[in-house]
Amino acid sequence: MLRSRRALLYVPGDNLHMVEKAAALGADCVCLDIEDGVAFNRKADARATIAGVLPRLNFGRSERLVRINPVGSGLELEDLNAVLPAHPDGFVIPKVHSAEQVQWVSARLAEAEKTYGWPSGEIILIALIESARGVVNLKEIAGSDPRLQALVFGAEDLAGDIGAVRTRPGWEIFYARSAIVTYAAAFGLQAIDMVWMDLHDLDGLRAESQQGAQMAYSGKQVIHPNQVEPVHAAFAPSDEAIAQAKRVVDAAAQQQEAGKGAFALDGKMVDMPVVKAAEWVLARARAAGKLE
Repeated sequence: MLRSRRALLYVPGDNLHMVEKAAALGADCVCLDIEDGVAFNRKADARATIAGVLPRLNFGRSERLVRINPVGSGLELEDLNAVLPAHPDGFVIPKVHSAEQVQWVSARLAEAEKTYGWPSGEIILIALIESARGVVNLKEIAGSDPRLQALVFGAEDLAGDIGAVRTRPGWEIFYARSAIVTYAAAFGLQAIDMVWMDLHDLDGLRAESQQGAQMAYSGKQVIHPNQVEPVHAAFAPSDEAIAQAKRVVDAAAQQQEAGKGAFALDGKMVDMPVVKAAEWVLARARAAGKLE
């Protein structure tokens, strides 16, 4: 079944109070950070806090992720060794620009699963694409490993990498934003959209989230608890969209039984692409808990 990843909430791993608060928010994904959200001299504190909190804290329905430092930074193995015994649900790998980076982490996870007797392949991976090289190598990254379940778009780092000036319309990063969601779809992965940086502009967040949902992103990265609810709402189908999708799917089933292909519903032509889109709406609704 499709897992709902509408809001991926980053929390500094060295801040116990913020971690405890995030665990109770009901965000689809809570990502305990050891990378950009943690100062260099606090990395060890973040590892220790995460390793201690994961076994004892109830995160409810939230997926429990950890963002390690980039593969090649010299910090990634310490991150994994410290937090893997606490058995998170998955890891976010930042600054991914090659398939080999994903495969290296996957191999370490396979070793841990064997050591601890956990089911093989149960710890998932999510890759953060935030460089020109990462965008160029999307095909190889997206097909790199069976553990990989989603690609995440890091717009701010990408803009810095290519020397672009970030603007609200975002045309300077639109190619990469489109490419990531396209390659994710081609390889059966979810795509998680860029961060909205203005913590006070929730209307802007809603608008950008709705645009991301229209582009077929599964969800969005968030950096503040107040962003979770608007993002969840934007990436869950509305009651009206769910009802219409059910009508389309039910009508298509009846037409198929009657030996008919394309048909008209409410004065509009319905063919297989329309039916597939309706089925996708229902799958998203089930993942979000809005449909049995």
